[in-house]
Amino acid sequence: MKIGNPTSRLKLNIKPGEKVLDIGSGDFPHPRANVVVDKFIDDNTHRSGDINVLNHQKFIQADGENLPFEDNEFDYVVSSHALEHAENPDLFIKEMCRVGKRGYVETPSLIGEFLIPKNSHKWVLLDVDGTLVLYEKEKLGFNPMLDYGELFLSYFPRKSIGWKIMQRTHHQMLTVNYEWKDNIDFLINPEDEKYLNYFKRPWDLDMIGKVMPQRGMKGEAQIVTKAFFDIVKSVIKSKFLKKNR
Repeated sequence: MKIGNPTSRLKLNIKPGEKVLDIGSGDFPHPRANVVVDKFIDDNTHRSGDINVLNHQKFIQADGENLPFEDNEFDYVVSSHALEHAENPDLFIKEMCRVGKRGYVETPSLIGEFLIPKNSHKWVLLDVDGTLVLYEKEKLGFNPMLDYGELFLSYFPRKSIGWKIMQRTHHQMLTVNYEWKDNIDFLINPEDEKYLNYFKRPWDLDMIGKVMPQRGMKGEAQIVTKAFFDIVKSVIKSKFLKKNR
């Protein structure tokens, strides 16, 4: 079941001493992972750089749809920007839940895929009211015209404090951030218009309420304040690290 929407793969509730697996670790493995898995060693089609393994990590070449681990072998399983590439996402999701007790899935959202499209992504996803909904791009006739990746991934993060706050307060806009325990509620290519309309029709306010955070003014003020101080902390940390290099 879904237990939350963390703002980032680096802000997860992983306890000290827990055994952690990263599936599809690629060139940016989760620093907390003890074991990292990737299907492709020499092919960077699905990632931005060569495989990277940190000193404390064990690397295993394996397919996320058929993992070589025992049931509940890991306390926590991380999969970031891998599920949208899967040939059989149902098997991928079931394997995550089989080998892990808890975990976190991050993928581009439907909006993110429109703004920053990738040909290597086979699926578009949304978290609709706690259910992970996947549609095959080819079946949807998904064909975005322009790629705004440089704007949203490079320019805004470097130049705009407003965008940095937006990332922290409305992270579900560009990504699906889904934390789970025991199992994941998911649907693949559902024909039910309740879900299909999100991928085929203009969104109304009720639909938006199912996929975006709903907060009152007090809650909004609190999370914006928290986001601002998080940015300040990040800037100070970055300057400190540069100074000590």
